[in-house]
Amino acid sequence: MKEKGRIKLLLALAISIILIASIYFYINSSSEHRKIAYNQFIDLVEVNLVEEVKLDSSDKLTGILKDGSKFITDNPRREDFKEYLLLRDVKVIEEGSGPLNQGISFLLIVTAIGGVAFLIKNSSKQAEKEMATMSNIDAETSPEDNVTFDDVAGNEEAKESLKELVDFIREPEKYLNYGARLPRGVLLYGPPGTGKTLLAKALANEAKVPFYAVSGSDFVQVYAGLGASRIRQLFKIAKEKGKSVIFIDEIDALGKKRKGVNSQSSSEEGDRTLNALLTEMSGFKGNEGIIVLAATNRIDTLDEALLRPGRFDRQIEVGLPDVNARLKILELHSRNKPLSEDVDLRKVALETVYFSGAKLENLMNESAMIAAKDRDKRITMNHINKAYFKVLVGEEKKDRASISVEDKRITAYHEAGHALVAKLISDSHRVTKVSIIPSTKGVGGFSLNIPSDKMYQTKKDIVDNIMIALGGRAAEEIIFGKDYVTTGASSDLQKATKMILAMIGSYGMDEQLGLLSYDVILNSNLNNDISLIERARDMLGNLYRETVELLNKNRVYLNMIADKLVMKESLDEEELNEILVDLP
Repeated sequence: MKEKGRIKLLLALAISIILIASIYFYINSSSEHRKIAYNQFIDLVEVNLVEEVKLDSSDKLTGILKDGSKFITDNPRREDFKEYLLLRDVKVIEEGSGPLNQGISFLLIVTAIGGVAFLIKNSSKQAEKEMATMSNIDAETSPEDNVTFDDVAGNEEAKESLKELVDFIREPEKYLNYGARLPRGVLLYGPPGTGKTLLAKALANEAKVPFYAVSGSDFVQVYAGLGASRIRQLFKIAKEKGKSVIFIDEIDALGKKRKGVNSQSSSEEGDRTLNALLTEMSGFKGNEGIIVLAATNRIDTLDEALLRPGRFDRQIEVGLPDVNARLKILELHSRNKPLSEDVDLRKVALETVYFSGAKLENLMNESAMIAAKDRDKRITMNHINKAYFKVLVGEEKKDRASISVEDKRITAYHEAGHALVAKLISDSHRVTKVSIIPSTKGVGGFSLNIPSDKMYQTKKDIVDNIMIALGGRAAEEIIFGKDYVTTGASSDLQKATKMILAMIGSYGMDEQLGLLSYDVILNSNLNNDISLIERARDMLGNLYRETVELLNKNRVYLNMIADKLVMKESLDEEELNEILVDLP
C-alpha cells in the first residue's frame, strides 16, 4: 500500500510540473505571429506603427503593431536597442520580468527542487530498507510435499548414502558414544535434472526436521558484506531450530575457486561470502544435528577449501540413470496416468539413453498432454512416441510447402549418410528413426542413433561416433560434389571436433601425443604448443576420408535410403532394416 501511495504522489507531482510548464509556454508562445524582415521592422518603428515589443535572450523578438496584428522578427541583441525603442514611444516588455512570469518560474523551480528532494529521500530510505531486509533469508521451513526416498527412483547408491544420515540426524548421541562425528556437509554433484534437490527434500522429510532451501545466487549481492551477512543469518536460524537440513542449490555461484590477489577476475565480495560459509561450516559442532547439503553441476569449479574433510565430508555423485533406473522412473511418473495396454515402458527405457530423471518426467507429462489434446481415454504408445520426438527435436512443422524438392534430396542424403554409417560400423548402435521433416527447434531432419548402455566408452566407441557424425557431410560430398556441400553439417562438425579433442587431449588415446593430458596444460596457460590442434585436424581428416570411402562402397544402399526418405519423409527402425536386409 505504501508503494502504491508513493507512485501516486510521484504521478501527481509529474502532472503538476507538466501543467505549470504548459501554461507557462502557452502564455509565452509565438503562434500566429507574422514574420517580417528586420529592415521592415525598423521602418515601422520610425513611422510610429509599433505598439509593443517583447525582448528576451533568444535570436527572435515578438511584438504588436498599433493595428493589433502580431509579428516576429530577428533580434539584433544591441546594448542600446531597448533605449532606441523607448525613445520612439515603443512599449518594451522584457521576458520574465512580469509578475505572472516571475511567479510561474518561481513555482516551477520550487516544484522541481521539492520533487528532487523527495526522490533522494525516498531512494535513500529504500536502500536502507533493502540493506535491512536482504540480510534475512526466506527459508523453506519444511518440504513442499511429503517426498520420501520411495519417491526417488534410481540412484540407489546416492540414496543409501543419504539414508545413513537420517539416523545421524535423529540420534546423534548414539554416534558420540563411539567417538564418531556427524558429517557437516554433503555435496551432491552430477548433470542437471538427475534429482539432487529431490534427494535433499527426501532426506529432510525422512529425518522429520526443518528444511532450509536456498540458492547460491541468493548470496551474490551488490552491497558489500551483504552476502556474508545472509550466510550468517541462515546458519543462525538453523542453530535456533536445532536439528535441521540446510540445502544450498547451485553452490558454484558462491563457491568458485578463489583467484590470486592481483587477478582481474577476483571478487572481494565473492571471497568474503565464501569465507563466511567456510567459517560457519567449521563453527558448529558435529553433534548439533545440522546437515548442510549442497548441489552443483560443476564440481570442478568449486574451491578446494569447500571440499576438504570437515566442510563437505561426503561427495555423492548423482548420475544419469541406467536402463533399470529409467524403467523405475518411468513407472513412478506413470502411477497417476491412464496407460494403454500397448504401452511398453521397458522399450521406452531402452530408447531413452542419456535421459535424466527430469527429462523422463517431462516425456511422460508431454505424452499425457498429447493424449488429452486428442481426447483419447488412455495414453498409448503412439502418444509416447510423439512426445519422445517432441522432447528431442521439437514438434514437426505443419507447413512444408516452401521446401523445394532439391532441399528434400539434400536433407535425405545427409540423414541417410548418418544412418548408414551407424549401421555399417557398429552393431551396438540402433537407428530407431530417420526423418527429413523439419522441426520447430530449427532441425532440418534427424537420424536417431541410440548407443548401448555402457559405464565406459572405448576408443572404438568414440571413433565410431565421430564417423557417424561425419556421415552426413560425407554423403553430401559423394552425391553433390565438394563445391556443393551445405551448412547442414555445422553441428555435426562441432560434435566431431569435441570428441576428437577429448579422445587425444583428455583420455590419452593417441600414440603420437601419448598419455599427456592437455587439460592440465591449457589450465596452466602453457598452450603455446599447437600440436594438439594439428594432430586433431589430421586424425579428423583421416576419419572423414574413411567415412567417404565406406559410403562409396555402399552407395547403392545410400541411394535406396535417400529415395525412400524423399518419398515417405520418415523411416522407422523396421523399415530401415528392410532396406538393409542384404547388407553384408
